Amino acid sequence: MSSAPTPTDPATPAEDEAAAFADLGLRTELLNALAVLGYEEPTPIQREAIPPLLAGRDLLGQAATGTGKTAAFALPLLQRMPDDRPGGDPVSLVLVPTRELAVQVSEAFHRYGKDLGARVLPIYGGQPIGRQLRALDAGVDVVVATPGRALDHIARGTLRLGALATVVLDEADEMLDMGFAEDIEAILEHAPAGRQTVLFSATLPTRIDGLARKHLTDPVRIRIEREQPVAGAAPRVRQSAYIVARGHKPAALGRVLDVESPTAAIVFCRSREEVDRLTETMNGRGYRAEALHGGMSQEQRDRVMGRLRSGTADLLVATDVAARGLDVEQLTHVVNYDVPSAPESYVHRIGRVGRAGREGVAITLAEPREHRMLKTIERVTGQRIAVDKIPTVADLRTRRLELTQAALRESLLEDDLEPFRAIVESLTDEFDLVEVALAAVRLAHEATLPGTADEEEEIPQVAVRAPRETRPGYEGRDRRGGARPRAGGTTQVFIGLGRRAGVRPQDLVGAITGETGVSGRDIGSIEIADRFSLVEVPYGVADEVIQGLRGSTIKGRKATVRRDRDRDSDGGDHRERRERR
Repeated sequence: MSSAPTPTDPATPAEDEAAAFADLGLRTELLNALAVLGYEEPTPIQREAIPPLLAGRDLLGQAATGTGKTAAFALPLLQRMPDDRPGGDPVSLVLVPTRELAVQVSEAFHRYGKDLGARVLPIYGGQPIGRQLRALDAGVDVVVATPGRALDHIARGTLRLGALATVVLDEADEMLDMGFAEDIEAILEHAPAGRQTVLFSATLPTRIDGLARKHLTDPVRIRIEREQPVAGAAPRVRQSAYIVARGHKPAALGRVLDVESPTAAIVFCRSREEVDRLTETMNGRGYRAEALHGGMSQEQRDRVMGRLRSGTADLLVATDVAARGLDVEQLTHVVNYDVPSAPESYVHRIGRVGRAGREGVAITLAEPREHRMLKTIERVTGQRIAVDKIPTVADLRTRRLELTQAALRESLLEDDLEPFRAIVESLTDEFDLVEVALAAVRLAHEATLPGTADEEEEIPQVAVRAPRETRPGYEGRDRRGGARPRAGGTTQVFIGLGRRAGVRPQDLVGAITGETGVSGRDIGSIEIADRFSLVEVPYGVADEVIQGLRGSTIKGRKATVRRDRDRDSDGGDHRERRERR
């Protein structure tokens, strides 16, 4: 969060980190969890939201992702959870728009509430429903759910809301954009009238205000402006990104480091588990890597920083919190192993290099789904992040030869080579002088190669789709404000449920976004007939949509799902004529 330790003390001791949280009246178990996680002091949204939520007030908060709002509502919910919980029904329900956010919020509850024995269950599409049924039957305290799957469980009678004390609507504007408005209304109708209701939204359009007026009672209103990074804040930092599949990230990191040859580098990871895992992987590949995270003692941290500053280690793998306040003179590169969740985090990270007039390099390894966040960072910071191709094996070999040549040139200019003259003169009596030099260069080159096992394997290049508005095959806007696709860029998915099953467009949008990684903005036209529906989606995600919907229910019913095949070659549609018959 905001306070920074001194450069020689990379992380404040745990007992001091939670002191500011203690001022908010949080219980000891939560303070201990925050200290272990390395949280230093509350963010603005946490300072403003935690006291009224602890007091049981309804709350309407405007705060964007990356401002710390998950902890702002999770900590009070855990604090207010009864110590004696004999019943199995949840006391808190958190509704989120996507399965990814459901997992993220659930994990946060687990981390904060582990000393309280909190039973937390994420409920979302794409996960076997049997596992969810067993967990609900065993009893849970907090349910984090996407609206469609929550409503499905309510209809089955497996999610009972009678004991609810608090309902949280997280990223409410996104849920409404995805067509979940009626689902949310139905869920709130099943919740107790005297509950606490909390609504967080990045924006507050009229429909969000209407939702708040209807379901919140005398709410506390909080608005937190996102810290805006200053455009051009790091003008001496060369910024680039590589798009790489998750499974190839360790190899890609090694390849990029080999080509860049940093004097010293920091690799930022999201969690301490990932820090430990990646440090072990990079050491196995021949790099001198050290881990730094909040789970280490102060003595361990000091040793790590000593090795980095002395040059014994040249690669530091760290979390954001643990790396706060670091100022390493020889640091030349910063690597984001994942795209930061907020532009200000990106700016803070790359600010580690390029200080005091020194040039630096910032590199980001982005998965294909994170490409949009790169564009957001560019827009907010006003700086371009060049998307480069992952270096090939040929690029790597060329770069290593360049480094060998540079090392030999430096030795010729600066070293005392006289003690080796006798060896060269002896060898030239038997071999050509050029051959002697070639053998010496080869030995010098091979001595500098790291022990990477994958150096001869190509890393697959990942194509990045352009934004829909600029993609060939799209023109105009559809009724939801998205780019309207021409026929060549999309396909239609057939879903064997229609008006007779009570299916509405928002049901289909909600099912697709809840069961897949597809955004509601990528869904085109929707046609609903009596017995079936047709949904237009981009070609590239059609199989993902079909697979996701086949494993789920819509309006509580299973449906046949496949690509639409019932078209004439001239574009005519037989299905409507058959249905009329």
